[in-house]
Amino acid sequence: MAKRSAGILLYRVRDGALQVFLAHPGGPFWKKKDLGAWTIPKGEIDEGEDPLAAAKREFSEEIGVELQGEFVKLEPIRQKSGKIVAAWAVEGDFDPANLDSNLFSMEFPPKSGKQVQFPEVDRAGWFGMDEARTKILEAQVPLLDQLRALGIPE
Repeated sequence: MAKRSAGILLYRVRDGALQVFLAHPGGPFWKKKDLGAWTIPKGEIDEGEDPLAAAKREFSEEIGVELQGEFVKLEPIRQKSGKIVAAWAVEGDFDPANLDSNLFSMEFPPKSGKQVQFPEVDRAGWFGMDEARTKILEAQVPLLDQLRALGIPE
């Protein structure tokens, strides 16, 4: 069975333009990657957990803020790994300077036997829709299309 994740596509309208909030994965693998590396804040759904509750939990853990608002369910997408991602769009705002991500441990450098901690998200930002299409993981582009299809006034 495919792994399942849940995430939040936070959006806002500024100066008549729709913007989305994206996160850049932390850790050494992603450090120098930019285009096609950003993601919606998301994570695995625990056994028996409500997917929207998981999406909210993951946003809070990775970004450091609890979201409120009207969450609009988007159609799930499948990433290249086969993972199914359930996502919700919600309007809101957050200053990326206040990012407070949780940490994960991994052996680094590889085969060194040394465990090092890295933030799950090392940076985050707001992007206009055109720039977001170049920044976000290719498999998540349909989430941007679904957001645009909601007809949010700009």
